[in-house]
Amino acid sequence: MKKDNKKQYIIPIFVPHLGCPNDCTFCNQKSISGQMKEVTKEDVTKKVEEYLASFKKGLEKEDIHKEIAFFGGSFTGINPEKQEELLSVAYEYVKTKQIDSIRISTRPDYINKDILKLLKKYGVKTIELGVQSSNDYILSKCKRGHTFEDVKKASKLIRMHGFKLGHQMMVGLPESTKLDELNTAKALIKLKPKMVRIYPVLVIKGTKLEQEYKTGEYEPLTVNQAVERCKEVVYLFNKKNIEIIRIGLQNTDVITSPDNENSEVVAGPYHPAFGQLVEDSIWYDSIVDKIKKINVKVKEVEVIVNPEDVNNVIGHKKENLKKLKDIYEVDVKVTPDEKMKIGKSDLKILKVYTDFKQDELENEHEKVTK
Repeated sequence: MKKDNKKQYIIPIFVPHLGCPNDCTFCNQKSISGQMKEVTKEDVTKKVEEYLASFKKGLEKEDIHKEIAFFGGSFTGINPEKQEELLSVAYEYVKTKQIDSIRISTRPDYINKDILKLLKKYGVKTIELGVQSSNDYILSKCKRGHTFEDVKKASKLIRMHGFKLGHQMMVGLPESTKLDELNTAKALIKLKPKMVRIYPVLVIKGTKLEQEYKTGEYEPLTVNQAVERCKEVVYLFNKKNIEIIRIGLQNTDVITSPDNENSEVVAGPYHPAFGQLVEDSIWYDSIVDKIKKINVKVKEVEVIVNPEDVNNVIGHKKENLKKLKDIYEVDVKVTPDEKMKIGKSDLKILKVYTDFKQDELENEHEKVTK
């Protein structure tokens, strides 16, 4: 995934279902956020102070960006008085330079010039739109209540008014295919977002999707299927240098394995390190591609990467190294090097198959002569 070298410190403020006109079939914001009550300005102040206090000492010396982010619900669907109540608190921290910026997420049909004027007044810099799909049939099937034309209009307005545009899309929606999701990514790329989030669909308690799952009308993706679909979408965004800021829902006490009795997740491609699985798979493909371009059969290689990429090259629970050994009979040594750019790698051949056979012959010879 494309990386931003500047460290990001996000202070999340969840506003579950505030301003949301309907319940999408897959959505239960109260479960996703773990929050049931309406947010007040006192809640915002408390949350921001807690996060500021938890930041490391000397943080101000680092190249960082601190941001208050209003997630969940449809922020611009809240009545204007409530929006101003919450934003005014956040904006005070911007004016005192304790916080660098404010971000909100909302629906594409809840964007117009007056709304953008209000957001600009309180220092909002980034607006994320919940797009989910570019296919109007799928949007209707999920009861989104808007069309992709709304997404195009809202995206254009947001960019014209000088905001950073973000998009959120989903993989594995009811009746959505791999082709639908690739088409969604391509359609979003044309709208020129600065960033995207990619969420595989989980079946959450208390949703219509849960009922469809229990009746057999909806079959969720497996983890492997979701990883493969997300990976193909990531390739498209990476090619256009669009930053991917998250893949998969944030793990919480209730967004966890369906095997956990407190989990709100009924089924679907849940994994505690889902985003890492996608990155791991991308690195695996990259290494395999490099190995296949070598004209001789290799027995051992060294992959040199930036220290930040080491874990993804190795894979979750060393899965990449195991697969390369099992499938291609290649031993991989991973070496960190600060000089390597993040996301780039160099591959060196340490031993080819003929060398390995020669070692075996020499060992046999030594045994015979002893």
